[in-house]
This record gives sequence, C-alpha cells and structure tokens, in this order.
Amino acid sequence: MSEALPADLPTAFRSFEVAALGVSEARLRRWLAEGLVERVGHGVYRRVDATVGDLDRVEVALRAPRASICLVSGLVEHDLLDDNPAVLDVALPRGTWRPRLAAPVRWHSFAAATFDLDRLVVPAGGTGNVEARGPEGGAVIGLYGPRRCIVDVFRLRHEVGPEVGVEALKRWLRLPGRQPGQLLELAGNFPAALPSLTEALRVLL
Repeated sequence: MSEALPADLPTAFRSFEVAALGVSEARLRRWLAEGLVERVGHGVYRRVDATVGDLDRVEVALRAPRASICLVSGLVEHDLLDDNPAVLDVALPRGTWRPRLAAPVRWHSFAAATFDLDRLVVPAGGTGNVEARGPEGGAVIGLYGPRRCIVDVFRLRHEVGPEVGVEALKRWLRLPGRQPGQLLELAGNFPAALPSLTEALRVLL
C-alpha cells in the first residue's frame, strides 16, 4: 500500500527541499516508483495529486529563482497578443547563470539596474497579479507587467519585430483607464524604446 505524501510537501519542489523536510533519497525514489510524484526536470519534481498549470514555468521558477516572463510571452500572459509561442521568453539579470532546462526557453539578459521595474511575482503554475507564494506553498516566477512588456518589445524591436509592439500597444490603449503618460514615464528608463514608442503613440492617438 502506497504511503500518503506529507501534507506540507509543496506542489512542486527540488530534491534538496524535501531533504530539508527529512525525506531521504530512497523515499523520494519510492514515491517516483509508486507514481506519487513525477520528475519535471533536472532535480525538479511535482506531486501528481496537485494541479500545476504549466510545468515549463515550474521548472524555470525552481531552477532560476530570479527568472521573469518577458517580451512576447509576457504580452500573451496579459492578453495583449494572441500568439502562443512555443518557446517561453524569460529574462535574467545580466551576468546571471542560465541553467540547462528541459523546458523550451529563450533566455534574455536585462540590465540589473532596471530588472525589477514593473516586475510582478506570480504562482508559476498559473499567473495572476499577486505578490505571494504559489498555491500550497508552490513555486513562484517573475512576470513583467503589461507596460513593461510593451516598453521592452519596442526596445528590442530588432529581435521581436516592430509589428509586435504596435499590435500590443493598440490593445493596451483600448483598455479602460489606460494613460499613455504612465507608459512614457516607464519608457523614460529605457532610452532605446522611447523614440519608437513615442512615434507609435502619436500615430495611434
């Protein structure tokens, strides 16, 4: 008869985290053999009785705690683009080590001085604008807010294409209560984005 998993076992976890709870490697292997937990990525596991919305995000969150969903992937999260890219756009502070993952990730290096501007922290298994641990103490991941995602795609338009920023900006402007001045204020921290963003606003408004 299979043993019950500990009540305080997180939705997703790394092997060293359960070791700190007193779980031996042999016990973890037994859980795997009995189908109580499954391996998500290198050293990353999840309990099968818990719902995880996106295992790729969980793996990223557990292997790279400073990771932040950005650019096209961020715009999709905020319903500012319809595309659902096969690769997840993830930013890390410049100079940060990038782990090897099973998840399809496109890494981006953002300046440390501006890395946390308009950065939210959300449950890795399903996003939402909260600054808290995920459900049942699960993993969390960074997600840039809609204004930052728009600024970044204008700033990096040579990588994502100029049409991406324009389409996202159109949708953002149609949302109630949106103030272009707030967008330009944030863009002031990113000189490379300001000219093209200002011109796009002039055309669209």
